Amino acid sequence: MSGAGNLADADLLPGTPPDAAGADRSWLRHLRLPEQPLARHLILALGGGGILYLVTSSLSPYNDFLVGEIALYLIALAGLSLLTGVNGQISLGHGAFMAVGAYTIALLMTHTQLNFILELLASVGAAAVLGVVIGVPATRLKGPYLAGMTLLLALALPPIADKWSSTFGGDQGLTTTVPTAPGNINPEEWLTWIELLGALITLVLLANFLRSRFGRMLRAVRDDEIAASLAGIHVARTKVTAFVISAACAGLAGAFLGLSTGVVSTGEFPLPLSIQLLAAMVIGGTGSLMGMWWGAVLLVYLPQWSTSISSHLNLGSDVSAYLATIIFGAVLIVAMIAAPSGIQGGLRLAWGRAVRLWSGLTRKQIQPTRTG
Repeated sequence: MSGAGNLADADLLPGTPPDAAGADRSWLRHLRLPEQPLARHLILALGGGGILYLVTSSLSPYNDFLVGEIALYLIALAGLSLLTGVNGQISLGHGAFMAVGAYTIALLMTHTQLNFILELLASVGAAAVLGVVIGVPATRLKGPYLAGMTLLLALALPPIADKWSSTFGGDQGLTTTVPTAPGNINPEEWLTWIELLGALITLVLLANFLRSRFGRMLRAVRDDEIAASLAGIHVARTKVTAFVISAACAGLAGAFLGLSTGVVSTGEFPLPLSIQLLAAMVIGGTGSLMGMWWGAVLLVYLPQWSTSISSHLNLGSDVSAYLATIIFGAVLIVAMIAAPSGIQGGLRLAWGRAVRLWSGLTRKQIQPTRTG
């Protein structure tokens, strides 16, 4: 029995002697992340932040700008994933929540001298308040009715900014200023680091929230509202909470977008933005925070690729204006056929198959040793 136990330990690494297998297992055990969610998420965030710092330090200012765009869209997609993927509420109006965050920080920068952190928090708070206003009636709606209401929100906000142009700047918009970078740091690089820091903090907070009892409540309401109510969960309050958190994330993303573009106007938040956010969430992997990285990358680079294709094929301006949306739709269709659970789900499935294949090959290599 003892020999069989040692041979089983040797399954860990092909060709590893039985005595060394136990040591390898002990060494690998020490490399495991902590079981405590907050500690594990903080370690992952610090490691990822260090890698991103090294990457952005070696990029050009324009590529730093694109990385910052990925970070801000990641924040919006993470909040939308919590609302739709985890809680089951569909929103086609997240572009409006982003607009609220952007206009809030622009108005504060224009008329006040608040600290930058306070301006960001005010943007998050303003979007969260709108999330309450929309979330309360949303508790009585489901499916296409909820999607229609949020779509109406995305359609209604731009005319408000145009009507009160003296306050919101009209077509010209409101200007924003990036906080002064310390030392000789490039302004684009400095803003990118701020956006990446905001994205990492958001992911850590959301990841811990989803691992808590509140996250389990969100999933329970998504799966069966009646059963959740019988289990003692306040369904309406849970839905409103999901809307508020998701809207707050969108408000932070909108504030960063306003800083990134330098001008906040209605043209930065068109209706297709809300639709593209939902599509990017589905492509990345609904309900997966890691999958939102893939969706954010697509949101940033698909317009770049469409512009390149349009110029290469000499397409007209009318076609070029909608080419990004067409490509986005095509990618969504292909992704849903090839990987119904999104890019992250497809990668997870492929990794599981690769591990099983490797385990099978390892057992075949060790089998002769067992026979002898």
